[in-house]
Amino acid sequence: MAVLELPDLRLSYQRAGSGLPLVLLHGWPEWSGIWRHNLPALAENFDVVAPDLRNFGASVGAPARDVDHYVADLAALVDDLGFERFGLVSHDVGAFLAQDYARANPHRLAGLFFFDCPHFGIGPRWVANGQLREIWYQSFQQLPLAADLVGLSRDSCRLYFRHFLQHWASNPHRFDDVLEEWVDTFMQPGRIAGGFRWYAAANERRLKAMAGDQPAAARIDVPAYSLWGQDDPILRVDWQPTLTEVFSDIALHQAPDAGHFVAWETPALANRAITTFFAGRR
Repeated sequence: MAVLELPDLRLSYQRAGSGLPLVLLHGWPEWSGIWRHNLPALAENFDVVAPDLRNFGASVGAPARDVDHYVADLAALVDDLGFERFGLVSHDVGAFLAQDYARANPHRLAGLFFFDCPHFGIGPRWVANGQLREIWYQSFQQLPLAADLVGLSRDSCRLYFRHFLQHWASNPHRFDDVLEEWVDTFMQPGRIAGGFRWYAAANERRLKAMAGDQPAAARIDVPAYSLWGQDDPILRVDWQPTLTEVFSDIALHQAPDAGHFVAWETPALANRAITTFFAGRR
């Protein structure tokens, strides 16, 4: 792991390969290790950088103040690496950061690739048709006692994260052989709270979106590609067409036999799609 020392953060990242830079932004409950089936294959054609977001994985620093704080970390990383032009590959939490960065810096981006892409244009769909029962954790994780409860023991941590890895994957056993690694990672001091912090940082925008009060924004013009797991219960595949309201130029494709973790569940498909999308882009 390489490290970028920022005033309030020791930002860790993996890097491999050469060519057009690609920055891979993970989601929750993840860290840069979620890309282990992708980074070696992508490094054959690209300069691949996979950071741990603030207080995820090996990145340690002050708690995030707001969403802009996470985006500033991304900006500091690509500037330090000297990336004038690069691509973003993102998922879940990382997809929100990619969208915010793209709105502010479209000239820096060769393209945007999204797995199961949340966006605030989903709006009231977050709570319609029984979906509220799926997003309970987004409120729970903002409670002061949440991190203490989940981190009370390895057993409690395992029980909590196993729920999401099993329920959100198409095959509930897809993470069985690495579950203890998830427990090891999130049981490090501050990591459970660090991951939970995202939901507090984004909560104001989240509530406005659910109420249909999120201000309309101009569509993002950076060329984009969406690969969405057909069996994702938290980010429903029938929401994928709403991305055309966010991006002016986006290709929509689906991943069969994949749930929320497409890059992990179907890595060959994911690697092929990323490589094809970014091939020849500068």
